[in-house]
Amino acid sequence: MFVDQVQFKVKAGKGGDGMVGFRREKYVPNGGPSGGDGGHGGNVIFQVDSGMSTLMDFKYKKVFKAENGGNGANKKMTGASAPDLVIKVPEGTTVYNQATDQPIADLTKPDEEVVIAKGGRGGRGNVHFATAKNSAPEIAENGEPGEELDLSLQLRLLADVGLVGFPSAGKSTLLKTITNSKPKVAQYHFTTLVPNLGIVRNDDGNDFVIADLPGLIEGASQGVGLGFAFLRHIQRTRVILHVVDMSGVEGRDPYDDYQKINAELENFDPQLLERPQIIVASKMDLPDSATNLEHFKAELAQHDDQLARKIDPISSVTHQGLTTLIRDTGALLAETPKFPVVSELEPVGADEVVYTAENETTSPFTLQRDEDGVWVISGAKIERLFKMTNTDHAQSLMRFTRQMRGMGIDEALRNAGAKDGDLVRILDFTFDYVN
Repeated sequence: MFVDQVQFKVKAGKGGDGMVGFRREKYVPNGGPSGGDGGHGGNVIFQVDSGMSTLMDFKYKKVFKAENGGNGANKKMTGASAPDLVIKVPEGTTVYNQATDQPIADLTKPDEEVVIAKGGRGGRGNVHFATAKNSAPEIAENGEPGEELDLSLQLRLLADVGLVGFPSAGKSTLLKTITNSKPKVAQYHFTTLVPNLGIVRNDDGNDFVIADLPGLIEGASQGVGLGFAFLRHIQRTRVILHVVDMSGVEGRDPYDDYQKINAELENFDPQLLERPQIIVASKMDLPDSATNLEHFKAELAQHDDQLARKIDPISSVTHQGLTTLIRDTGALLAETPKFPVVSELEPVGADEVVYTAENETTSPFTLQRDEDGVWVISGAKIERLFKMTNTDHAQSLMRFTRQMRGMGIDEALRNAGAKDGDLVRILDFTFDYVN
């Protein structure tokens, strides 16, 4: 089954917890702290696999989770770092952040890889918190949480040339004739249900990949017919072969067909019309095709259409004009650069917010009061600090209270009217406020 769009969640591994430990060897008085650090959590990495041609592997699995790092141990032993989770994707996969609908990676090269979600660092053991005033600290950090992202993947086939046109215009027959591809060919509309790829061997050595897309009809860019689901695949092509049925056997006007397809391409993505086109006048072996082609050229000249650079009449049945078409396409490819699908990519991974005191919208925390009168503190930074606090040890909790005070949470509660004994909640942890 051909699948070119999926959605799922990735979660990088949490860092291992640091340990509160002390040396207890015989004959070593006042041994001091020796708790080790936690290991690093596993990253989630996307890697291109040239052997894949569909996103089918992701259709039924909705969560991909890397392993957590190992916890620290006594004698300053660091926990094991977790292996990275490597997810294979086909060439031409664009990764989007569902929350922002922005692209964060475009994977188009063989074996290319990118870290999509970073694993959390391991928490520090109590050996790092020893000071002259506190030589035996009961302070250790929990591991940092791994990044979590809801992703949308879109596959755009890597083809140099794209065939577009109305259903039954002769696209699949042309692909079958000039390549070794074996698309389904039949005398009814929408025979092609998924894109088909083929390699054209050119006499001058400039071979190229050509894609036959399901037929477009008027309204395809708004979801009519099958074309909307596959229009994205034309975005990577450098040259468009616009196949127009010149036979007129279905009672349609060739020039009208040509205009409608260009309108659908423009409605979907205006940049598609920047790609050079060759008009492929198909089915020239049928009786009325030559006359219809003359009328088509007259209409084209009358409207001064600048999109059409060349018209190549062909017949896939008699092989008329195919050599010329292949040569013209290869020459046009040689002078046409690649068109980027996405122009700018945001940094890969979860968003990191820069906090400034001057801008309230970038505050490191938010303070609200719920219907029960509980003060609720939230925010990515404060929640991350709390998750990395080992609440089993009083000294770790005292360190967290100092961090909150340094961030201005005490002052914010006081200014908001909090009184002694009021309940304050961070995530699932609730404590009493003391001024």
